[in-house]
Amino acid sequence: MTTPPIHQPRTAVDVKPLAGRRAVVTGGSLGMGRAVVQALTDRGAEVMYTGRSERRLAEAQAALGTPLAHPVRSDATDAAAIAALRDQVADRLGGIDYLFVNQGIAEFQTLEEVTEESWDRIFDVNTKGAFFTVQALAPLLSEGGSIVFTTVSNDRIFPGLSAYSAAKEAVAAFTKVLAAELLPRGIRVNAIAPGFILTPTMGVAELTDEQRAEFIEEGNASTPMGRGGTVEEVAAAALYLAVDATFTTGVELAVDGGFGQGLGA
Repeated sequence: MTTPPIHQPRTAVDVKPLAGRRAVVTGGSLGMGRAVVQALTDRGAEVMYTGRSERRLAEAQAALGTPLAHPVRSDATDAAAIAALRDQVADRLGGIDYLFVNQGIAEFQTLEEVTEESWDRIFDVNTKGAFFTVQALAPLLSEGGSIVFTTVSNDRIFPGLSAYSAAKEAVAAFTKVLAAELLPRGIRVNAIAPGFILTPTMGVAELTDEQRAEFIEEGNASTPMGRGGTVEEVAAAALYLAVDATFTTGVELAVDGGFGQGLGA
């Protein structure tokens, strides 16, 4: 009589619940975006991710260390680049199950300091680029797929972020509109709204070391949980909306340690 083989139980490391799934992450070379790419590939998904800097893309690819991740240099403010991204995704992945629209820039500028050029730059990346990226890639989304935008916890904000806050509020608005428009295809559209998150740039362009330290101190003090969030915590929320929250659409989920809810005030 032949003894049947003994099957060892699979460990958490062996389980790849997203094997065979395909995703695109814009703004995926650094910070929260890279954490989303890491979380997806750790679970077995194949991911194309974008960034504007070749250096940062190369650093991200080395850090990710997986053949499941594919870097693409792309500029969300350039219509031709968005079209090229669509073609590259179609050629490599065929279609996608998840789209994470994460690119963004912020600049501290008071009312007197904002210029038309800086206003347009912030809206071009955060709002216009986000919308037209979805317009280009939505035809590649599978039925039952999902889109997750990155907005910001905007109920309580820092002075000097008028353009950035307005740009992200626009994204929150069209998250709901697109959720309604894509319902017939079974595509869910949601957003994560991070609060104070510890990232390499802190989400603000060209901070000095002194400004960064001051920003971190202010952020910790204003967050009811008493600390900044991690990029991994943001990624976990993003994947929850994309993968697990199958009866949720049109929602903006705060990932902010209670910042926007006024807890502890």
